Amino acid sequence: MISYLRHVFVDSWLGRVIAIVLFLAFIGWGIGDVVNYMGTETDVVAKVGNGRIGSDDLAQAIQSELPNMAKQMGVSDASQLPPALRKQVAYQVLQRLIGQEEVLEAAHRLGISVPDSAVRDEVFSLPYFKGPTGQFDRTILNARLRERGMNEQHFLTLIRDDLTSRTVLQPVAQGGTSSALMARRLSAFGLQTRVVDLVRVPFSEQATPPTPSDAVLQRYYANHPWMFQAPEFRHARIVVLSPATAAQTITVDDKDLKRVYDEESSRYNVPETRDVQVVTLPDEEAARKTAALWQGGADWNAVQAASKGGASVDMPGTRASGIPSEILSKAVFAAPLTQVQGPVKTEAGWTVFRVNKITAPSTTPFEVAKQDILQQYRTAKAPSIVAERSRQLQDAIAGSGLDSIPADIGAVAAAGTMDANGNTQDKEPAPLPASGKLREALLQKVFSLPKGNQPNLIEGPDNSWFAVQVDAITPAAPRSFELAKADVLAAWQAEARKHAADLRATAIYTAAKDHGGIAQTASAAQSVKDLSFSRSAPNKNIPSELMGYLPQMQAGQSVMAQDDTSFLIATVTKVYTPDPLADPVAFQRVRDALTQSEGDDLVASYVDALAKRFPPKITERAVTATLSSLGFDGTSSP
Repeated sequence: MISYLRHVFVDSWLGRVIAIVLFLAFIGWGIGDVVNYMGTETDVVAKVGNGRIGSDDLAQAIQSELPNMAKQMGVSDASQLPPALRKQVAYQVLQRLIGQEEVLEAAHRLGISVPDSAVRDEVFSLPYFKGPTGQFDRTILNARLRERGMNEQHFLTLIRDDLTSRTVLQPVAQGGTSSALMARRLSAFGLQTRVVDLVRVPFSEQATPPTPSDAVLQRYYANHPWMFQAPEFRHARIVVLSPATAAQTITVDDKDLKRVYDEESSRYNVPETRDVQVVTLPDEEAARKTAALWQGGADWNAVQAASKGGASVDMPGTRASGIPSEILSKAVFAAPLTQVQGPVKTEAGWTVFRVNKITAPSTTPFEVAKQDILQQYRTAKAPSIVAERSRQLQDAIAGSGLDSIPADIGAVAAAGTMDANGNTQDKEPAPLPASGKLREALLQKVFSLPKGNQPNLIEGPDNSWFAVQVDAITPAAPRSFELAKADVLAAWQAEARKHAADLRATAIYTAAKDHGGIAQTASAAQSVKDLSFSRSAPNKNIPSELMGYLPQMQAGQSVMAQDDTSFLIATVTKVYTPDPLADPVAFQRVRDALTQSEGDDLVASYVDALAKRFPPKITERAVTATLSSLGFDGTSSP
């Protein structure tokens, strides 16, 4: 129910029921044409009462949904999604639009009318249309609407529909309730805690066996041919436009850099700073006792513990101007290093302090600082110019492929041969103009395209764009035993070490089962003891490979698993459930979540009922035409 509801109402039943939420979000974040409602409706794909869903509405909603689906599936663009999955997404989007129209139809039948004053107040409250003063600015509203090709009347209609739908759904959702008993049982389920002892048996720590005969290695080579192939290599031409590449083309006049330098003079002209620890107490006698304790060699934690009636603070890198008390400031900056000072009478009481470090004043000249200022400006400015320059790059690629990339837009070209891991034939990382997720997206695209493909500009991660053209493909091929012998030996030895680790781990596991746990076996000295976890508080020190078993196990039971480097043996030593009411704040969060879930279910049920009351009339011919225009196989619904 809840999952269905999220699809129906754009992941938030109460947030923005109508597509206005997408429009406003993309205005605020600068993301391009996702919801552009200015197209004329030449076809109607569905009717709900008096409501109409146009083919343009469906096409635009599908195009906005596919990139999200592509990211969830781990591919760089929606064209790589299987046709059947794309068609399924399309029909889910259509059902979501139908659900929105059903809610509006119910509102109209109930006689719900949103006054103009409510629409006006809603528009004025939206942060996307506010100026520097924080007030609504009509100039900004007009500019935002022009950017999206939307007239004011249509925008106001979207706002009115949004408010209308919320008026219908809010009372339904507010009917959700949760019982204390259910909240307590759910809390107890999440709080149920298990304590675990764990032993790890690494493959690499096992003894390396002696080198076997060539006959043994040749048999291993013959039985594992896939392990000793030269990988597929591809030669590709690549163009990348990202904030990192575009930043280097941004220039700033030295006069502007100097103005920033002068405005931030305190950053580049740093006075003397001191690391100081300060304790302030209400009376002189207590302060003297603290000073004596400190001077006697007590560390900072002990001094803080002994000064419970006062206030203690650690102030690293403090300037004289950063100390609120003028009396204390003068005392601190006149004190010698590492000597306890005080008590000193200040406005806040009696103060004892110690200076732990003195850093001399420093000045960074403008000629040195301007590169830092320029780089900061470039980093801040680059993301905003990438979208604009991507259009220029797209035009250039459409006109001349990758042969005539403008030199002034910050796009970087590269060409070379690489394998699927991004390594050259010399097993060195290929010098691609990208890193992290963008590099992964580039490699994935290089190894998914056919030879001689037509390059297209693709949106990548982190506000980046790239185009790829594959020139040549060298298929993977087996290496001879002679060329692969060193790798065969290494692989044989690694498997032998893994087998030895398996035997050792199995012996530990068998002993743990027979003797009630790891702690009772000879491997107890090697185990990590008393690792606790619950469903609401996982323990990162427990390998994920064990977590498919441990939450269902009882005290005294053991399990064996493996990860990429080791065999793992674990024993559950204790199972207990804390009282959920011991933490009333956490308990209330659970109960609130249950109430929200109940409300969501009520809304989902209400939407299902509306579908029966206002059955949609879907025009299959229009749907098929819309899907076909998007490159889908729209011959039949999924």
